[in-house]
This record gives sequence, structure tokens and C-alpha cells, in this order.
Amino acid sequence: MSSTRPAVLSVAMLAVVGLLSSCGSAGAARPEAAGGRPKYGGTLTYLEHQPPTCLYLPAAGFYPNGGVLNQLTDKLTWQNPETLKIEPWIATKWEVNDDATEYTFHLRDGVTFSDGSPLDAAAVAANFDVYGKGDEKLKLPPAEFVNNYERSQVVDAKTVKFFFDKPSPGFLQGTSVIGAGLVAKKTIGLPYEEQCQLENVIGSGPFTVAKQVVDKEIDLQARKDYDWAPPSSAHQGRAYLDLIKIIVTPEDNVRVGALTSGQADYVRYVQAYDEQTVKSAGFTVRAEPTRGVNNGLYLRPANSILKDVRVRRALLKGTNAKEVVDTLFTENYPAATSVLSHLAQGYTDLSKDLAHDPDGANKLLDEAGWVKGADGVREKGGVKLNLGVFVAGPQPLSKQTLELVAQQWAELGVKLEIRPADAGTQAVDIKDAEKTAVSHSMVGRADQDVIKSQFHSKNRDVILSGDAELDRLLEEQSALADVDRRNAKVAEIQRYLIERAYAIPLFEEPQVYGVAPYVQGVAFEAVARPSFYSVWLDK
Repeated sequence: MSSTRPAVLSVAMLAVVGLLSSCGSAGAARPEAAGGRPKYGGTLTYLEHQPPTCLYLPAAGFYPNGGVLNQLTDKLTWQNPETLKIEPWIATKWEVNDDATEYTFHLRDGVTFSDGSPLDAAAVAANFDVYGKGDEKLKLPPAEFVNNYERSQVVDAKTVKFFFDKPSPGFLQGTSVIGAGLVAKKTIGLPYEEQCQLENVIGSGPFTVAKQVVDKEIDLQARKDYDWAPPSSAHQGRAYLDLIKIIVTPEDNVRVGALTSGQADYVRYVQAYDEQTVKSAGFTVRAEPTRGVNNGLYLRPANSILKDVRVRRALLKGTNAKEVVDTLFTENYPAATSVLSHLAQGYTDLSKDLAHDPDGANKLLDEAGWVKGADGVREKGGVKLNLGVFVAGPQPLSKQTLELVAQQWAELGVKLEIRPADAGTQAVDIKDAEKTAVSHSMVGRADQDVIKSQFHSKNRDVILSGDAELDRLLEEQSALADVDRRNAKVAEIQRYLIERAYAIPLFEEPQVYGVAPYVQGVAFEAVARPSFYSVWLDK
């Protein structure tokens, strides 16, 4: 590895350690897991890399949000992370018509939200009417996991039906994702800004909020009357833990140091260069796959330089993803072989089209009229070949990745200007293709629609393409009820993205956790967000 972890704690870091010390965590002892009978009680100290952002469910895909919301909300269905099959949860069974335009869900009895209100068909309908269409008056955007939504119908207290104006084959899986968490009517009827706030999230999950120090700590306490886990769960009834302390700890060495010294029990975002430290101390590294659009650089054709497909193709050929992985990461970060992870639905192998070819890259830039100047940067018509990108805070080692790619591009005569993630202009400039020509990102979801989420002009629109043909292809795949035809369309879209050089896939991004050996029952949903429901402490 070319990166090293700083050995000296700053004053700010020591303050965080002090906060951890006051939590009454596990202490330094690390008994080996006996794998015995689960025990009730205890407090889990979980360290998170970043604070949660807006907690309005359809906009809450950010991994720090998931670590909170997975504990507070339940979903209609459960996607088994091993098989990826959709299983019952709040819905005991369902029917889907032949063209996937009508879905009927039958709900289990006795489920309530933490405010005591029933989780019945009317509550489910109220949730999905917002998730499917949004609410302009309340400034609530629709969810990206719902396509072609028309309306709901409450058949009776335990039966709800949904109608779509075109086939929506991804909807069943969509009912299992983090953004489909069910909340009480009191929550879903609030304006966007209020739904963003943690204190307003009223779910039916196994934990409720006991305390929040904004951007620093969230305490979750077990809901004693919880008794509606997915039927396939080996554990039923209330959660084993009494309390979870989620503490925001941005510094990598503090998170890892707290874990290995017994100050913390479980941490997210173990950097690649810290994996061996965690393992050597007798702790477990869990690298969980996200099964979606790969970590990569996404090129924006609306940019005045990148509108020329030859330039985009040159950057694709001139990027050495293998060097990025070999230099900065571990075997937990496989080099990308397509836009999608090899575990994603509809994946197709495009590794031959992603081969590093600097000679081909230079030839394309020459043909496009870009000539190297005295400083080594290419110019055309008095304009430097200078492209801007922001460091992506959620992506592992984003700054180092971009710096290495910048070195590769510099050999071609391309300057990549890397801006800090917390730049005051980021919120505005990242939506401007001229100012931010390149985006560094990824998206996790175990369904074909993940590719639509990333690239459609009405979803995340990461490339700001304005490409009507791309939108058409994405909409076609989202409305194909036949799985084989849908996967074929997803493969076509991957080829289109690479042929147009909109995407430079780098690696398959996992979520990497460090776990103390006495922490048992560790579990994740299908795209690597943690579930603490079955966790127990073997001490």
C-alpha cells in the first residue's frame, strides 16, 4: 500500500476518544466468540465515519443514514442478502399481475409504529403515494426506486393494492430498500425539511431514538414490544441489545484505534490501509458488496471540452483502474469489469473495452486537435485541457484515487483539478457541467433499476447528459416484465455508456466494517447497510 495511517492523535481526535471513554463500552478485554446462546442486554458502541444527512426516506440512501434508519423502520418485504430473493416481512404475501402493473400486498396483524398508531393498509398507501409521486405542496420528491406509479387502493385494513400506468417490474424489490422504510402518517404528512429531522422519523422498527447530539451522537434504545421481524429471521421478538450508541468519528485512525483498544465495538468505513491493523489485533473485517453501479469517474458531455466524444474516449483509455486498485486498495475492491458490479443484476463483462491504452488515448487527443503546451498541458484555441472534480466524501480514499488518476491523465496532457469535498461552492458547482466536468461516485442497489437511478435525467443524473436516447433505454429496461429481456436491456445500456465514454469504472466498492470478536449476530441488508436487530454481545 502506498498510503499510511498517521500515528499521532490531534487534540480534536483525543476529544473524540474522551467521548468514547465516557460511553461505558466494552473495555479492553476481547474474549473469543463462543458462538453460544444469544444474550439480551448491553450497549453497542458503533462508530460512523460521517453524520447522517436528510432522513426523508426516499432521499436517505447515504450509508450513514442507513445505519440509523435500518434500525428505526421496517419494510413491506425483505431482500435476502444471500439469495437476493424477496421474502415476506410486513407483507405476509403478495400477488403481481402478468405485466407487473398491479401489485397486491397482504399485511400481518398487530404491527404498530412507535407512536402507537397501526401499520395498516392506509398507512402503507400513504407512504407509497408519496414515494411514487412525491408531493409538490410539501416539497417531497418521489423515490427513485418507484417507476410508473399511478395510485394506491386500500382494499381493507390489511390489504393494499398499487397500480402502475406501465409495467414496473422493479417495484417488488423496491419495497425492500432503505428508501421504502415505512413511517407513521404523522411523519409522511410533514414537509420535506421536517421529514429530514431525526426526531420526526416515527417507524415500526426494533429501535427508537433515545438521544441525539446533532452531527455527533445518536442513541437508539430497543423497543420492548417489537415482535414482527421477517419470518425467515432466526431471531424473533425484541432486539437483543438494550442500546446502540452511534458516534460520528471522522478520523480514520481514531475509529480503528478505538476499536482495537476496546473503546468501540463495531465501526464502519475501515480504510484499505487499516484492514491489516484490524485483523492483526484479532478483530474481524467485513467487506460487504454493494451490488450496483461501480465506483468510477462519470464524464459530463455538457462540458465544453467533454462534449467531444474523442476526448471522453481518450480519458477512458488513459485511465488505469488496475493501478488504482493495486496502489491504494486491497482484494476487497475488485477492479471494475463493467459499469455494474459483477454481482449486479444484468451485469455484462466489458473488460476488453476498459483496457488501459495510453497510446490510443494520445492518438484520440491529437485527432481532436489538443496540442501539448510548454507546461505539458494540452491546449486548443487558447483553452487548456483542464477538468474539475470534487473529492467525494462518501467514497473510500476519494482524494487519493483522484490524485492517482490525475497523474495518469497528466501523462496524456490533461489537467484534473481536484477540489475539496467541503468547498463552499460545491453544492452549486457540482450541478454545473462546465465547473464540474467529472463526478466521482457509485450507487448500491440489488436490482436492475440501479442503473436508472444513477444515469436517468430525472433521477441522480450523475453525468448531466441530456441524452434522450440514454433516458429512453433506461425507461425501457425499467418497464420490461420479462427478466431475461430486462437483463439484456441492462447489458445494452452498459455497452452504450462505455461506447459513449460517459463512465470510467474503477472498482467494485464494498462497505468495510471492523467488528470486535465478542460482537455476535452481525448482519447486513442486500447492499451492505448494517442491521443491529440480531446483534448480541458475548461477554
